[in-house]
Amino acid sequence: MSLPPPSRTSPGPRRRTLFASAAGGVLAVVGAVGVSGCSGQPADGDSGSGGSPSAADRTRARAARDSLALLARYDAAIAAHRTLAARLRPLRAAVARHVTAFGGDQAKAAGTAKAPSSGSPSGSASTPVSGPASASASVSPSGSAGDTPETAKDALAGLAAAERELAARRTAALPDVPGELARLLASVAAAGAAHVFLLTETEGGR
Repeated sequence: MSLPPPSRTSPGPRRRTLFASAAGGVLAVVGAVGVSGCSGQPADGDSGSGGSPSAADRTRARAARDSLALLARYDAAIAAHRTLAARLRPLRAAVARHVTAFGGDQAKAAGTAKAPSSGSPSGSASTPVSGPASASASVSPSGSAGDTPETAKDALAGLAAAERELAARRTAALPDVPGELARLLASVAAAGAAHVFLLTETEGGR
């Protein structure tokens, strides 16, 4: 009596599910660090005299603006390509949590994607981001509804490029910031790397 050959397929979760779970775990760390960072800002180091913002304060504010600008890109992509909504909304929600973790505008982060004509999250988020990081519109998180590519494929590629550039920049900044903020930046950078995978994964790569 011969035994049936072992099955080659195992009922394991898809890779996208695994990466989404990993990103969720990172976001839990982000939330915890964000709370401790906000409640213990003096531990972040050199508060300037005379009310001047410290280097850590400036880095935190910049990170909040960058995440808010990235959020605007997600809103623009969802508004322009409704077929991407189910795929992008969980990532958008994660970026919104990044905004609040860095102490950014909670009202804007809590908004939802609207038609491009409303322009509320997109137009207001892109303006504050300045400096070398926003020099290249193709990879900068500071996009707007008018910059959204015409095809869904290009929209995903643009979001992935923005996430990748921002994660790399935050990782590079880690040696220059104090402990709590460094941990927060590292956690958000890791979440961004997971987002890049989810944005670039094809339907066949499960």
